[in-house]
Amino acid sequence: MSQVLMPSQKVATIFNFIGGEFVAATSGKTFDKRSPVDGRLLGLVSEAGEAEVDRAVNAARAALTGPWGALEMAERTELLYAVASEINRRFDAFLQAEVADTGKPASLARHIDIPRGAANFKIFADVVKNVPGEFFRTDTPDRQGAINYAIRVPKGVIAVIAPWNLPLLLMTWKVGPALACGNTVVVKPSEETPSTATLLGEVMTAVGVPKGVYNVIHGFGPGSAGELLTRHPGIDAVTFTGETRTGAAIMKAVADRVRPVSFELGGKNAGIVFADCDFDAAVEGMGRAVFANCGQVCLGTERVYVERPLFERFVAALKAKAESLKPGRPEDAKTGLGPLISQEHRTKVLSYYEQARKDGATVVTGGGIPKMEGELARGCWVEPTIWTGLPESSAVVREEIFGPCCHLRPFDTEEEAVRLANDTRYGLATTIWTTKLARAHRVAAKIEAGIIWVNCWFLRDLRTPFGGSKQSGIGREGGVHSLEFYTELRNVCVKL
Repeated sequence: MSQVLMPSQKVATIFNFIGGEFVAATSGKTFDKRSPVDGRLLGLVSEAGEAEVDRAVNAARAALTGPWGALEMAERTELLYAVASEINRRFDAFLQAEVADTGKPASLARHIDIPRGAANFKIFADVVKNVPGEFFRTDTPDRQGAINYAIRVPKGVIAVIAPWNLPLLLMTWKVGPALACGNTVVVKPSEETPSTATLLGEVMTAVGVPKGVYNVIHGFGPGSAGELLTRHPGIDAVTFTGETRTGAAIMKAVADRVRPVSFELGGKNAGIVFADCDFDAAVEGMGRAVFANCGQVCLGTERVYVERPLFERFVAALKAKAESLKPGRPEDAKTGLGPLISQEHRTKVLSYYEQARKDGATVVTGGGIPKMEGELARGCWVEPTIWTGLPESSAVVREEIFGPCCHLRPFDTEEEAVRLANDTRYGLATTIWTTKLARAHRVAAKIEAGIIWVNCWFLRDLRTPFGGSKQSGIGREGGVHSLEFYTELRNVCVKL
């Protein structure tokens, strides 16, 4: 029987996966996993302590220097292809687990989360087989010369700390390249979304990935599995997606041991809508950028700047878009908006809704909790919300909310739009809407963000660099760019 709870099962325990085995914490400690849809208790999660973290790191180290390290690249990549195929074979199980944990519409997870979660293994298997190398012919005083070439070697045991908003997709976005490069991993999924990371352990065993290559420990951050993992002396690098404050804490934890980090952190992303845009496409695109996944997307847009001649019309159209999104159960095809991930997160989002009112915002739509019937009333629901009229100094405009909401403000010139978009401590993503090609290139070059979309949003080529600037992250992921973090370069010089 699966170690991961499915919606139709009774309450069960979700165990840690260490050294190829599902294990309970020696302390016996567990924590509740509740449905964000209706508050129902889904399962008890075994909380890893120091003993489990140590065991997981040691298992990863043993695999690194043992059976996994002994494999040729072709053998590793064949196993990763098999992992992808097995995820797809168990597609429905992964879909059920992901939807149970997050409450997101099944239609969203079916088309994005699970396919991308599987594809990440195949994509990075192909990348490592085709990455170019360096070769230099070097002159020497005796005129015989030398050759220099670089080889890539795995970095070692990688701590993977994954977020709750796109649990499988963003976890495998790190695990895929880490394993493709020959590393081993210890994964700490969010305490809110433990299921698909655990289910992936079954997949690893089924396709013959050696024991200890992939390990999962469950728990929280400070004082729990997350902190124990990042402070463990056996970890060679840490990759993390999540809040900027947590990233700063991880940097402090690894500083004394000088361990490398790769961070994709917070954002307060801007959208710029010029009056010459394709209006319908801009409304549709910005509607997705603001409200997709109930606004719980690191690349989502919470600040929207609209050229003044278009402003009132655009506000009205985005309002209609927000009000067309119907909350409901994830399996219902009519559901356009899922819940937030937890009651704790809903409290945070609602505090910004209240702050907006205190700061004098005009609430265009939303601003509260929708009326839900029956057991759904116990879920983590909020209304999709649009504001206007706030100053740029408002916390609602400055701070990441991570909910289905945005503030709209008019602008008059291209220079003003760029200034407003860049006026943030973050620098993750921006989306620009214009039909003028020269303007698109000109504005994009001035935006201080790692990802700039023109006339689209969330369109990704997985070979391209992904990451943020300023306080939105360190490093880049995607294609060969991921290899810069998951491998070490060694130069070999041969005298001829």
